[in-house]
Amino acid sequence: QVQLVESGGGLVQPGGSLRLSCAASGSIRSIYGMAWYRQAPGKQREVVASITRADSTYYEDSVKGRFTISRDNAKIAVYLQMNSLKPEDTAVYYCWVHAGAVTYWGQGTQVTVSS
Repeated sequence: QVQLVESGGGLVQPGGSLRLSCAASGSIRSIYGMAWYRQAPGKQREVVASITRADSTYYEDSVKGRFTISRDNAKIAVYLQMNSLKPEDTAVYYCWVHAGAVTYWGQGTQVTVSS
């Protein structure tokens, strides 16, 4: 069973940066898209950024200009560079991969933005 393994979360001060990484533990074929979601306490999970296999990207309005999603097809990995972090970015961040009829989720990594 292929798993998505995330890393890079942690505690950062407002205005700081973090880079999240997500890599597959095995082979995944026919990847259509990859994305990062987040879920804050008491809120629904929401998509933060996504990237298609054609490298078309989408960003949620509140992160535009601050976050950048990228992928490495050879490593089956997706990254999220987060700059100018704000307290409202605090959440558990999940990576997501859509491949054929299957979707994969990472286990989540906590990002806390606080002084």
